[in-house]
Amino acid sequence: MNEPGQTTTDLADRPLSSPARSRLDPNRADYDAILAAHGEAMSLDRPGYLDPRSGLFVMTAKYHADRGWCCNSGCRHCPFVAD
Repeated sequence: MNEPGQTTTDLADRPLSSPARSRLDPNRADYDAILAAHGEAMSLDRPGYLDPRSGLFVMTAKYHADRGWCCNSGCRHCPFVAD
């Protein structure tokens, strides 16, 4: 992972629509709802969405990729994290 301010072109080998298993367990009851909310935000070019369970704002993978670096905060859709 990169420190804030460092950039990278090496994104995890995973589509931006699929979060790393270490960040989002596919066995969660709300997994499909999360992916749907993320997909809608991505298709509308929004920076994030409201988590269906907690109501907290979650940044999309595209937002993180466009930013270009990992902040090491454990973000759900961080594209710089490998499975």
